[in-house]
Amino acid sequence: MKSYLNQLKEATQYINEKITIKPTLGLVLGSGLGDLSDEITEKVEINYSDIPHFPVPTVKGHDGKLVCGILQGKKVIAMKGRFHYYEGYDLEKSVFGIRVMKLLGINKVIITNAAGGVNLDFEEGMLMIITDHIGLFAPSTLRGENLEEFGPRFPDMTFAYDKEFIKIANNHVNDINIPVKKGVYAFYRGPNFETPSEIKALRILGTDAVGMSTVPEVIAANHASMRVLGISCITNMAAGVEQKKLTHQEVMDTTTRVKSDFIKFVKNIIGEL
Repeated sequence: MKSYLNQLKEATQYINEKITIKPTLGLVLGSGLGDLSDEITEKVEINYSDIPHFPVPTVKGHDGKLVCGILQGKKVIAMKGRFHYYEGYDLEKSVFGIRVMKLLGINKVIITNAAGGVNLDFEEGMLMIITDHIGLFAPSTLRGENLEEFGPRFPDMTFAYDKEFIKIANNHVNDINIPVKKGVYAFYRGPNFETPSEIKALRILGTDAVGMSTVPEVIAANHASMRVLGISCITNMAAGVEQKKLTHQEVMDTTTRVKSDFIKFVKNIIGEL
């Protein structure tokens, strides 16, 4: 565990030597949503592969760059791409970027993802403000020896998604031309999509959208007392809702179609945080 902590510190030191501002807000940009980083000014870009011990994404739509600069007047650092459990990374590595953000001094983070719609009232191409999550289908991010430097052994998850941030996001739902709902996100390990029966079970449990990321990161962020806002782009309806097969290309196509509204929505929220 100490070697893992040393890896985090070495990565943080390398980033600190490269960036010119001290960021106060972190962004995690999911599949196909990395174009938000193009809006950052005065930016410094760092390839993940250049950062000591930093994982490298292997999935299309995740560029693998850290972008630091100014967005809506705020000092931000954005992860342009993330690391998934299904890629073969253990959960410690999948939340490496979140913990580095904490060591950089960041206490607020916006985490985005592409997700499948489980709620039958949802539609492809809308956004969802995450109010809570269900993460029963993989080991906890915090399994193993506790990192006391970050937080307690048994962190509370009652307010995993910051209520004030949710309220701010909800204030901007009418700023864009696509629907924005609120709902519960469920984590699924992947990389295979869920079966129709699994989706039915998740719906019974109270799930509105499902995806293969975010929950491990949110757990790590809460463990480290970071305030979290989660936003899902509903890129497709989940298995069994429509009588067709699911593909990652559909995910990418939908994020491309809605990216201008997504970018505007997130920028407006950042301006008010």
